[in-house]
Amino acid sequence: MNAIEVKPDIYWVGAIDWPVRDFHGYVTPNGTTYNNFLILDDKITLIDSVKEDFAIEMFGRIRSVIDPRRIEVFVINHIEQDHGGSAEKVVKMLPDVQIYTTERGKKGLERHYDITGWNIKTVKTGEEVRIGKKTLMFIETPMLHWPDSMMTYVKEDRLLISQDAFGQHNATSARFDDEFVACASISELEDSVIDYYANILMPFSALIKAKIAEIQKLGLEIDMIAPDHGIIWRKEPKKVVNMYLNMANGKTSQRVLIVYDTMWHSTELLIGPIMDGIMAEGVDVEVIKLRATPMSVAIKEFWKSRAMLVGTPTLNNIMFPTVAEFLTHLRGLRPKNRMVGAFGSFGWGGGAVKEAYEEFKRMGLEIVEPGVEVNYRPKSEDNKRCYEFGREFAKRVIEYHKKFD
Repeated sequence: MNAIEVKPDIYWVGAIDWPVRDFHGYVTPNGTTYNNFLILDDKITLIDSVKEDFAIEMFGRIRSVIDPRRIEVFVINHIEQDHGGSAEKVVKMLPDVQIYTTERGKKGLERHYDITGWNIKTVKTGEEVRIGKKTLMFIETPMLHWPDSMMTYVKEDRLLISQDAFGQHNATSARFDDEFVACASISELEDSVIDYYANILMPFSALIKAKIAEIQKLGLEIDMIAPDHGIIWRKEPKKVVNMYLNMANGKTSQRVLIVYDTMWHSTELLIGPIMDGIMAEGVDVEVIKLRATPMSVAIKEFWKSRAMLVGTPTLNNIMFPTVAEFLTHLRGLRPKNRMVGAFGSFGWGGGAVKEAYEEFKRMGLEIVEPGVEVNYRPKSEDNKRCYEFGREFAKRVIEYHKKFD
């Protein structure tokens, strides 16, 4: 378990979680990493820790460089347990270590641990700490994505240790973007950035734009971004910043995502003619069946699409449970700049499509109505209605998408 030097005298000492596939409900088919960093200077500094299960791995990497007991400064950018989970172990080994965190970070630590005797100093945006030849500047990032969050900028090395921002869930032997692209692809890396943003940071787009503007106003020169998950951006840090700005500004593909579930295939049978109508207007389509797709994947595909159609059968006069779960999850992410509509089938009584539109209105999305609802199995006249609904929806999508070009 060796440390990896990312800048002169700055080392990655994190952990790779190869087998994790469920990250508090977020499916991680490629595992993840917990990144933290060791700075060798007059005052040896540890920035963040790792998930508690991986503390031994972290200390092993530190020992490959120095005796961990020589650490004098401990920066806690974020107290969530995948990063702050080993904080207590660090302090137990180093009872006199100087801790820097935000005021809300300190309050959060009090809720997780008995911090009696911990040497904590709270910091605000712009405050600096000199640890020898290197200077640490702190940048508060509240609600990106917890209230305690902050970033640490190493001025002399132009290194931004960005906490959860600009990360991805990838367990890989590659530590840097150029290494990852060499063994995988740039499209795979971009997709993992979008996946992470959609499932974690979607509600905070306005804050992200404001925080990037604030960092730019501070005049920070950044030639490397080191997030707390995934690869480190050493070749193209501007690329991921631009991706974030584009996503925060609502840029995405002119595409319709059809998300659905079905009981006896009646709702599923409506998809073909709807899809034909959409494609007849030259708009791309993606189809996802909810019971066959992890929730986080469906959320990512929603984010990659300008518009979404939701297909749901009626069960007990309301939406099918998997569809209701998806829309509830989506509402919590507070999506914006998306067009939506609904379709479905029913037996002796409808209600699901109406309820879907009520959810859309709660989310404040751009709505195309009325939707299409079919009794039992669709007939030829129903297929014609679905086709025309698809065409009309696609036309509206094309016009709506122009606002974001």
